[in-house]
Amino acid sequence: MMCRVTGFTRNELASRADVAPEDVDRYVEAGILPPAEGDAPFSEGDVRRARFLQGLEQGGVPLDAVATAVRGGHFSFGFFDAPYWDRFGGLSDTTYAQVSSETGLGLDVLRAVRESLGYASPSPEDRLRKDELEAISLVTMAMGLGVSQEAMERQIRLWGENVRRIAEADAAFWYEQVVNPLLESGMTQSQVLSANAEASNAMSPLLDPALLSMYHAQSEHTWLAGVVESIEAVLDETGLHRSVSRPPAMCFLDLAGYTRLTEEEGDEAAAEVASAFGAMVRRGSNGHGGQPVKWLGDGVMVHFREPLGAVGFALELRDDVPTAGLPPVHVGIAAGPLIFQHGDYFGRTVNLAARIAAYATAHQVLVDQETTRAAGDVGVEFQDLGAVELKGVAAPVRIAEARRRG
Repeated sequence: MMCRVTGFTRNELASRADVAPEDVDRYVEAGILPPAEGDAPFSEGDVRRARFLQGLEQGGVPLDAVATAVRGGHFSFGFFDAPYWDRFGGLSDTTYAQVSSETGLGLDVLRAVRESLGYASPSPEDRLRKDELEAISLVTMAMGLGVSQEAMERQIRLWGENVRRIAEADAAFWYEQVVNPLLESGMTQSQVLSANAEASNAMSPLLDPALLSMYHAQSEHTWLAGVVESIEAVLDETGLHRSVSRPPAMCFLDLAGYTRLTEEEGDEAAAEVASAFGAMVRRGSNGHGGQPVKWLGDGVMVHFREPLGAVGFALELRDDVPTAGLPPVHVGIAAGPLIFQHGDYFGRTVNLAARIAAYATAHQVLVDQETTRAAGDVGVEFQDLGAVELKGVAAPVRIAEARRRG
């Protein structure tokens, strides 16, 4: 049983839920907000119920119909009492105009924060959510360090978009694996909501730390990669960065049109394609002295002891993929020094291979100049494409297309 802790008066409830006190009265009369005894009979769950009921009414759902469903036992808002909901920020007492005045942040930046959370653009007199206040503290510090407003808005929206995708994927997973099977078992919507609240309450203390730990691990990886590139830049500037006669190689492969395949045929079909592609990569790379390092959505990063194996593998896979009924690949290969840490590889060679793969078109195997120099005579010809501009690479890079001879 979930404990209903009270503590708000009628007017306090209305203020926290951002509804009119008269609306609270209507919800009580409808039997959806039954007050407890005492001078402060309403709970945090009641705040959530009142805010949700107002949203239903604004969306055109009549209150009397909802009340009838609740009284008939067809539906219950009891799940709003679950501690799980405490994770989500309620409204603060501070307006956007006040925060703008206190911090010096423009309203455009503040609106970007609200929109990044998935909510409509606010007016100056709207109150901030409590979770927005935490984000605004970070924004204020970043802009105090010299970050431009335009860059800050762009970064905020990027955060919001990617977190939204995680949240939507979580919800889809939960409905597919938990909610829908319960409904199919014969449980009513009300029973499912109650069971769902109990399960969510048990999992929520574990979810946030798990996601945060993944973010920390990804941050470590990203920052370490930046440090490695800085060290390589210093070695270059001082003339201490030496090439090796038989450098290792990094190969990036991506399936062309994978995103479109996912949109047109669904996630299940796309997963089958990715699985078949993965099996081909593992088999083929092992035969050429390669080892898959990590999977990146529709692509893979493969390490090779030397460029010869990387080129041979890439051409072989490029030819085999169409016969397996898979979308064509585009490949980028770069050879040079690599830094190995925590089972992963870092350095400019890794970055260059990824950028070359992004530049390649379907069926193309593109390589850097170091690869053509170190690959030797492998029954392959390299058609020089000249120096090209690659996204994220400061200077033009000379690349070539690898093709089977004859």
